Amino acid sequence: MSKSFLPIVLLLAAAPVCAGSFASSASSAGSATSGSTSGDDKVVLQARADAAAFVASDGGIRGARLEAALRLLRERRADARAASDMQLAQAILAR
Repeated sequence: MSKSFLPIVLLLAAAPVCAGSFASSASSAGSATSGSTSGDDKVVLQARADAAAFVASDGGIRGARLEAALRLLRERRADARAASDMQLAQAILAR
């Protein structure tokens, strides 16, 4: 695992822990609700099977759930924008 990939894995692993505090602070700012944050986690978790197929096929199989999770991660996280699809798929599997 490369050093630049490790922070993404750690951030994804910590996301469920931070979700409640993020949701409450964001909802008070009017930009998100706790429902949308848990929904975001659900999108990423549901992409695990697609991520496994993507990694196992060396990027040849791209499922709709993986595509949705990649898009979501890149919208929400600046560090994910710089990561490759393969790195993000591996990070989803590491959760």
